[in-house]
Amino acid sequence: MELVRPVCEMVHREAEKLLCPGAVAIDGTMGNGEDTAFLCEAVGTNGKVYAFDVQDDAIEGTRRRLKNAGLLDRVVMIKDGHQNIRAYVKEAVDVAVFNLGYLPGGDHAITTLAPTTVQAIGECLALLKEEGAVLIGLYWGHQNGAEEKKAVEAFLTTLSPAHWAIAETRFPNREKAPLFIEIQKKRYGHGNKSIQTKDDSENN
Repeated sequence: MELVRPVCEMVHREAEKLLCPGAVAIDGTMGNGEDTAFLCEAVGTNGKVYAFDVQDDAIEGTRRRLKNAGLLDRVVMIKDGHQNIRAYVKEAVDVAVFNLGYLPGGDHAITTLAPTTVQAIGECLALLKEEGAVLIGLYWGHQNGAEEKKAVEAFLTTLSPAHWAIAETRFPNREKAPLFIEIQKKRYGHGNKSIQTKDDSENN
């Protein structure tokens, strides 16, 4: 039995713990549609998934995948950058998922980028329900990967430990191995509109 699961399986396993029929989820990086389809299954017929990507190939490939699986009625597919999530999502969210990097099988020069990724994560944190989570597969073995990894990890250090539980799984014997990051909103926080940084906590 393999003791350490691939990052994509870690993301799915943790998401499954938090999602139930009727839940609301975000896929911040639609890609080939694997995460989108998983989330659509997990939220059930009364749930909703908002899925974002900027590439037509990703959107059309995902649309075909969901249509073949009978899941299209559970998803809102959006062609826009994930940094604009809150322009489209107006309700509280149970889980948000990101697989950062490039589209598998696509143009490796088109990648997620540090500034917009950090902004997107922050947007999702502001939408989370209590005990909801942002789950991140951070694949950084690409041209913009080291900068993105540095920016994401720096952002995580700013989040208040009183309001956020954060865990990071890494594989130290693999060069540029992907990371799995989970950010969970603790119970009895300060509502959905503040992401509660350390500075906020010190000022309260």
